[in-house]
Amino acid sequence: MSSEVAAITNPLAFARDRMMAYYELNKPRVLTMVLITTLAGFYMGSAGAFEVADALKVLAGTALAAGGTLALNQYFERDTDAMMMRTRDRPLPSRRLTPIEGLLFGLLTSVAGLVYLWHAVNPLSATVTSAITLLYLAAYTPMKRYSWMCHVVGAVPGALPPLIGWAAARDSLSPEPWILFGIMFLWQLPHSLSIARIYQDDYTRAGMSLLPRERPYGNPANLLMLTATVALVAFGTLPTWMGFAGRIYLVTAVILGALMLYHAMKLVRGTVTEAGARRVMLLSLIYLPAVLLVMVLDKV
Repeated sequence: MSSEVAAITNPLAFARDRMMAYYELNKPRVLTMVLITTLAGFYMGSAGAFEVADALKVLAGTALAAGGTLALNQYFERDTDAMMMRTRDRPLPSRRLTPIEGLLFGLLTSVAGLVYLWHAVNPLSATVTSAITLLYLAAYTPMKRYSWMCHVVGAVPGALPPLIGWAAARDSLSPEPWILFGIMFLWQLPHSLSIARIYQDDYTRAGMSLLPRERPYGNPANLLMLTATVALVAFGTLPTWMGFAGRIYLVTAVILGALMLYHAMKLVRGTVTEAGARRVMLLSLIYLPAVLLVMVLDKV
């Protein structure tokens, strides 16, 4: 390769790698789920008056604020991320970005997203989004080091995105988005607890308390997982009974919820295995997008 070509190629490769590092700092898979659930809340709240331009504004502001929040989470957890196999290649522990770059990116994008939502959408959507940022960074993130009940605390900001969308569409919050909040809150508990089981050794190595110790009567996490999954099956029927989803949604939610419950019972009743935890996690990953999609398509 000639020096001229090398001079052109290396800067381009460097710029591409930097862009990918900043992209990964947003935790794209988590951010995608946030945007999907925000859009679902916006659509349900639009009541037949769905405006694409308004939806794009909500998604743009939410993407900035949520992406910045997730970047700040990586900044605060950069040391523990470096200790775990599943996270050591993230931009900060792998040193593809410096801590100050991660901090500045997180602060600027999260603030920009909140300001944009406040002025381009409405203050209520910005307020809900700021609550997510505060709870995620000031409560859930530090609590992971000290108590496995962080799963319950973390489920709160994780369940709020539909309220962003509803608030953006209606500039108010009625019972319906809180039903969506409840479904997402309950869904996250078997989902996050199964992940904690799969990566238990990694989390222990990093000094993070994501599972309780065994008790003479069993493991408290088992009771929480089963209780949340049973509640999810029942709570997931409410959109139909309240009249903002149809019977196809009802059947879908009950069947998928029952499958999650069946495998959760198998997981906690026998010897805990990684394969069993992965089945619960996989079913949870199928459950949420499936029920939201059917809810939207089957909207009464």
